[in-house]
Amino acid sequence: MRIERVGDVAAVLRGADLFDSPPLPAATEKFLAAPGHHLLFAYDDSGRPVGMISGVEMTHPDKGTEMFIYELGVAPAARLQGVGSGLVAALAEVARVSGCYGMWVGTETDNEAALATYRRAGAGEEAEFVLLNWDLVENV
Repeated sequence: MRIERVGDVAAVLRGADLFDSPPLPAATEKFLAAPGHHLLFAYDDSGRPVGMISGVEMTHPDKGTEMFIYELGVAPAARLQGVGSGLVAALAEVARVSGCYGMWVGTETDNEAALATYRRAGAGEEAEFVLLNWDLVENV
């Protein structure tokens, strides 16, 4: 398995099945161009994308900069082979090099696969939290 940073829209579109929905070219371009936004792909031995992780550096005046794991996806055929935990470790290294003091992620309490992956990659567990959401786009 090879893990590397993705830097162009065409590469992201080749791994479209790793995302929840097909990547939007304009949003992909904006994400890739933004400082502090990171997208890593894992590739199998044939060069096929089998996993992805995205992270966003977040800075606050009284805390400094931390890495937020935005999304992690692994192709079904590549699951339980260390792809997810490898991607988390690779993003943690990006965070270290970028000067982040920590890294965090939120996931559902019943998402056993995600919880196991993050724990295997060294994450510690904090208290449960409540996620509140504002839908800012009207569905027409």
